[in-house]
Amino acid sequence: MGKLRNVDTGARDSTSAPGTMGLEPGRSALFNMFRQALLSRRLDEAQARLRKQGKVFFHISGAGHEIVQAAAAEVLRPGHDWFYLYYRDRCLNLGLGVPPVDLLLQAFGKQRDPMTGGRQMPSHFGTPELRIVNQSSATGSQFLHAVGTAEGIWLAGQGGLQPRRDEADGVEAQRVERDEIVLTTGGDGATSEGEFYEAVSTACLRRLPVLFLIEDNAYAISVPVQYQTPGGNISRLFRAFPDLHVDEVDGLDPIESFCAIENAATYVRKGRGPALVHAHVARLVPHSDADDDRLYRSSEELEKNQLRDPLLQFESLLLDEGHLSPGDLRDMTREVDLEVAQAVEIAEVGPDPDTKLVKHFLFAPETAVIEETKPAAGVPLTLIEGIRKTLEVEMERDERILLFGEDVADVSHPELLGKVRGKGGVFRATRGLQRKFGPERVFNTPIAEAAIVGRALGLAIRGFLPVAEIQFFDYIWPAMHQLRNEVSVMRWRSFNNFSTPMVLRVPIGGYLRGGSIYHSQSGESIFCSCPGLRVVMPSNARDAAGLLRSALRSHDPVLFLEHKHLYRQKYASAPDPGPEYVIPLGCARTAREGSDLTVITYGALVEKSLRAADQVADDEGLDVEVIDLRSLQPYDWDAIRSAVERTNRVLVAAEEAKSHGFGAEIAARIAQELFAYLDAPISRVGALELPVAYAPSLEAVTLPQESDLVAAMIELARY
Repeated sequence: MGKLRNVDTGARDSTSAPGTMGLEPGRSALFNMFRQALLSRRLDEAQARLRKQGKVFFHISGAGHEIVQAAAAEVLRPGHDWFYLYYRDRCLNLGLGVPPVDLLLQAFGKQRDPMTGGRQMPSHFGTPELRIVNQSSATGSQFLHAVGTAEGIWLAGQGGLQPRRDEADGVEAQRVERDEIVLTTGGDGATSEGEFYEAVSTACLRRLPVLFLIEDNAYAISVPVQYQTPGGNISRLFRAFPDLHVDEVDGLDPIESFCAIENAATYVRKGRGPALVHAHVARLVPHSDADDDRLYRSSEELEKNQLRDPLLQFESLLLDEGHLSPGDLRDMTREVDLEVAQAVEIAEVGPDPDTKLVKHFLFAPETAVIEETKPAAGVPLTLIEGIRKTLEVEMERDERILLFGEDVADVSHPELLGKVRGKGGVFRATRGLQRKFGPERVFNTPIAEAAIVGRALGLAIRGFLPVAEIQFFDYIWPAMHQLRNEVSVMRWRSFNNFSTPMVLRVPIGGYLRGGSIYHSQSGESIFCSCPGLRVVMPSNARDAAGLLRSALRSHDPVLFLEHKHLYRQKYASAPDPGPEYVIPLGCARTAREGSDLTVITYGALVEKSLRAADQVADDEGLDVEVIDLRSLQPYDWDAIRSAVERTNRVLVAAEEAKSHGFGAEIAARIAQELFAYLDAPISRVGALELPVAYAPSLEAVTLPQESDLVAAMIELARY
């Protein structure tokens, strides 16, 4: 335990070089730190009692972590800096200014819980006015979000970009100040997640202003750190990363903790690069109320662990140095106990959540585009040209838009822009956009799909509008965790305190001749089951332009699926609809009118359905209606219902496998809600339950073809 110097000011600024002992905390700073640690512990103990009484439904403790958190709260600037925290950071939240009653309202699951409205477990923090971003239960995912927000700060410093935010997006984004930094925290177990490595790697690549604080209590639930981290020490593994300031400290020592955080924050704030502070702390109680650490820790270890209680050591330091008298301690303890008791009393009697509000804030409260505008009749564009043109027009209109992903820029070395043609994506969808808008707004990323989406979330939180690309749908799966557990639910779980407007462009689908298993996948239905994520798939250039423009203005995260087979097909071309053309998300179109039966489809199956309809019209005299859904989540149920009520026969066609696919959901709902209108069983056409093979003959028998649609139409009509 460090010895307190006779310093009277709670200093926050330091000019010391990282790696040296900087300006130590003054008496007032240490006093604040101790009080916050004591308040955190008493609140922790109160919540544990409430859990045993059955009044709250879950409890996870921060006991033993308080000191380094109190130091971080003393050094960092709430409301100026940004915070991506984890579930043991009770003391850090209190130190930043979160009232105890807010934490208790969340523990009780009350409507007035200002962080989540009763939607998240206790210790899932989020206070927008303090820039504490709402967190999930997932370990380690927050590191990438912090890097994304730090990237927004860095981009503002590099290129003068500034965010802005409409009211529908939640908290209005404020101007980026050059000395903002981001603090993100996590336990030792979270450093085993790949997202931690991707976050540190990205931060070092761009020397981003982010401070990683790892609170190492030596256990990931029951697994010791020696079985989590090679060598049992995370900071040793990262010392070779360029421009990364690394410090390993005793997180139980208030002076050492303060100096470490102060040095790291100063390093980051000066723009020298990211920092990693590895603080050794103690976990004084089991992982959570659902855990019993006697099952995996010896009694000797548990007894020794209790002797490491940092609050007792901190108290002794202040008393021994004469900066806190026993009377002062008694007064402070009574004051803290009264504060906790009053907070419990207020929170406990608060109203429970109104169940009528449970669907609120799944999407933005206001719909940006409510009706389709009249398209212009410009020059013909292929589907991929329509996407590129729309991106160009919207980037001119909205400087928040940032375009990034694997190979999306023309070049990675900006000095080559005048010497080479530039790549602009593997399909050339973004060629020339970096040349026009600069490397700050159009840039390449490493091959790390989770990082692409996680960074996009952090940029969106800071007020930018990310347009990220996953190069092929087949490789989106590393990002699934970020999409399902973070991006799609941020608005709902934070009760509209935070939102993540973005567009994720993803080439999808088969019919490529040679695409094989890993360049031909479909799986859109999986993402349609992510609440809060909008999913669209245009079938032609006009719809691509209108849907993309609406996606960029929607205030929500949108998965924009671009069928690769349609990119340059002449039949998918259309006149340029103009710079103001929009299509409401969730609005289908009638691609072909008919009275005998209806085909409900989307993507590449639209053209195949139209050709099949023409064939059965010639051969069988059938009049087939074709509905192009365009939006898959939400989809246009009114259009489906109207069609079924009109033709009484329905064929659902999709490129996905017939079993468990999107078409199965549509067919099931029609059967449940519109059965009385059906004159025949619902027919379905889809792919076989197989991967797509390389040989064209094998691909042809796997994916649905026009002949399959023709046969299904005839069988349905003859029933």
